[in-house]
Amino acid sequence: MPAEEILVKQSLQGDTLAFEKLILPYQNKIYVLAYRYMNNEEDAYDMTQEAFIKAFRSLRSFKGDSSFGTWIYRVATNVCLDELRRRKRRIIALSLDEPLAVKDGETVEKEIADNKPTQDIIIEQKEFSQYIQQLVSEMKPEHKNVIILRDMMQLSYEEIAVALDTSIGTVKSRLSRARNILRKKLVNREHLP
Repeated sequence: MPAEEILVKQSLQGDTLAFEKLILPYQNKIYVLAYRYMNNEEDAYDMTQEAFIKAFRSLRSFKGDSSFGTWIYRVATNVCLDELRRRKRRIIALSLDEPLAVKDGETVEKEIADNKPTQDIIIEQKEFSQYIQQLVSEMKPEHKNVIILRDMMQLSYEEIAVALDTSIGTVKSRLSRARNILRKKLVNREHLP
């Protein structure tokens, strides 16, 4: 019995240390996945944490039909997509100058989070990769998902099909369309002065 399978069984019995061992190899990859969706470090950390909490709570739904890694990617992808959908629904105009009310009639000044990427991310992502990221974030969800999972996370077609609950043919077709969209936009950019 593979070690991962043993850790899953121990986790299902409530062993949190086993669950920590189970998710340890995926922490950085899930963070990168979340960062690609959320476009900022703080939200990526939040979504990573939320994905692991959701995975722990719904571990019983993991049937072992795919690898644990594929399953956890699907959970993380769904957590990010759910959050992005929630944000779209609740666009509310707020005054940045108005203080926030807290308990007992007290107020506090709003602090705007500094979403600048860390130094290592700045080094990693140069102008061109930032432009690619922008293009990807503007894509339709079905194209964005396959580009992120295949070209950025380097999952196999089979893993993507499982993660997105679709066929391999659909994954390949969407990926081809998404790459063509990116290619056209990149060609158009090269013709700009």
